[in-house]
Amino acid sequence: MKTATAKNVDEYISAYPKDVQKLLEEIRVVIKKAAPDAEETIKYAIPTYVQNGNVLSFAAFKNHIGFYPAPRGVPEFEKALTKYEGAKATARFPINEPLPLTLISKMTKFLVKRSLEKKKTKK
Repeated sequence: MKTATAKNVDEYISAYPKDVQKLLEEIRVVIKKAAPDAEETIKYAIPTYVQNGNVLSFAAFKNHIGFYPAPRGVPEFEKALTKYEGAKATARFPINEPLPLTLISKMTKFLVKRSLEKKKTKK
C-alpha cells in the first residue's frame, strides 16, 4: 500500500485505497475530537499525536489498522481490548470490521490524561 514516507497525515491517508482511507479518516476524526489540543504529525512514518510528548499513533496494514499504545493492562479497557489482537501496547482493528470508534475515543482521552499527568509529576 504505502511506499514513501508521508510529509503529513493527509498525505499518509491518501496513499491507501479508498476503503482504507475511509477507516483512517474515521480514526483521525475521533482522535482530533477526543484530543483537540494534540498536535498531529508524522513520526516513525505514521500519524502521531503529540501533547506533552507522544500520546498515540495509528497505522494501516494489509489486514488491520494498528493503534499504539493501546492501554492493555488498564482495568477499564481490559475486556474491550481482548477482542483485538495485539502485543503489550498495541491493538489491531481488522479492516473488514467496523471500527470501535467509542473505544478509540475513550483510549485517546485516557492517553492524553496520562500524558498530562506525567507532565505534572515531572514538575
